[in-house]
Amino acid sequence: MAALIKGVIRLAFLSTRSDIIVESKRFVRGLRRKPVRVLFPENDTGKVVKPPQPPQSDRHAAEQKMGRISPGAARGHPDRSDRVNTRSGTAKHPHVTVTKDLIDGLRYERAFPGDKRLSKLVSVARSRTFREHQGKILLEGRRLICDALEAGARPQMVFFSSLDRLQELPLDKLRGATIVKVKFEDIKIWSDVVTPQGVIAIFARPDPSRLNFSRRGQLVPLSLICDNVRDPGNLGTMLRSAAAAGCHDILLTKGCVDAWEPKVLRAAMGAHFRLPIYASLEWHEIGNHFSKPVTMHVADSSHGHHLKRDAEDDGTPKLSKPGDYGWVDSSPCRKKMEYEEYDSDSDSDSESENEGISLPRMETKLYHENWAQSPTALVVGGETHGLSMEAVQLAEKTDGYRLFIPVVPGVDSLNSAMAASILLFEGRRQLLKLLQTTGKKRQSKAERKPS
Repeated sequence: MAALIKGVIRLAFLSTRSDIIVESKRFVRGLRRKPVRVLFPENDTGKVVKPPQPPQSDRHAAEQKMGRISPGAARGHPDRSDRVNTRSGTAKHPHVTVTKDLIDGLRYERAFPGDKRLSKLVSVARSRTFREHQGKILLEGRRLICDALEAGARPQMVFFSSLDRLQELPLDKLRGATIVKVKFEDIKIWSDVVTPQGVIAIFARPDPSRLNFSRRGQLVPLSLICDNVRDPGNLGTMLRSAAAAGCHDILLTKGCVDAWEPKVLRAAMGAHFRLPIYASLEWHEIGNHFSKPVTMHVADSSHGHHLKRDAEDDGTPKLSKPGDYGWVDSSPCRKKMEYEEYDSDSDSDSESENEGISLPRMETKLYHENWAQSPTALVVGGETHGLSMEAVQLAEKTDGYRLFIPVVPGVDSLNSAMAASILLFEGRRQLLKLLQTTGKKRQSKAERKPS
């Protein structure tokens, strides 16, 4: 502590012009500093006196402050974050051997001060443009990373905050990746969740044709086609429902949100590694993904609530152009359109342009009626723009139906994710019933044949 030396020098001045006595005070502050060395001027001129060494505990505290030793070593035991026993050289878990920068034969690095690798890679993985150009995706959390590793995805870098978090992953599948230990505060800064798990991994963008998907024997001939679904939460829920319903694959048209966006990954809960997902497809490419002829059905969220009812002679509504269908978006160049403000003049112009475009009539069926009686594909559109005209035309060519879920009056239609879930599980039920009936018929025919 610096000592404050108060020196007071009183000077009395007697003014000849007045009887006022002025006393001036001066305060001098002195600091006590520890000298580097002390030289005595007498007989011991060349003798150097070293400053006294601090106690052992103070020296450990100073070294700990400078980062030379860990807090655990200063207290006489190893760093608890590494769970290393200095006597036996083994970790807290007896089946995993941990040494300095080595765990069960897997070498890892320690991030140095100012290391920018985590921030740079996370920034790249959060941008769709960089994800597509550099072929990287970001996965966070033990479950999602384990699902990716089990499916055969290739990890590039793994950031973890403690060895306990790293030991929860299959270490044998991280041999080719760069493993870096960082502070938990750094992961918390770049994490998208409120309570991060302390592990973030950068993977190469997976190729659906090269992943190993589980539960392939429990699938049904049912595919989901997402048409211009832009909400990440809705798309992630659709992927999760499709995986739970045992769909064969998922096709995403151009205009959908990126399937590898962090919000979609969290909502899908590992569905990306349960079934193939093909993204950014044109409508003329959709048919190339089906090995057998399929019947394509479309989900109708309105069922005529927005139809212009110019009644014909028989009382049925007259439908003359795509604008009469509230469940179809016929805007030109939809793939290049951005979100624009509503303009009544432009809207009327687009309607006049679509006067000559006719939309095919499709038979309507309730969701619980028989519609999945062969290999089936279900098209679900986004809530903002609805189904594209290409989807409706393709469904009409394959003799598909408009499927809708009735709701009570006064209630708005279900969102696209919930409607897709209901239709997918109903389609699975009908297809399983069809397969069981077909199997029984084949069995009965085999029994009738003479031996």
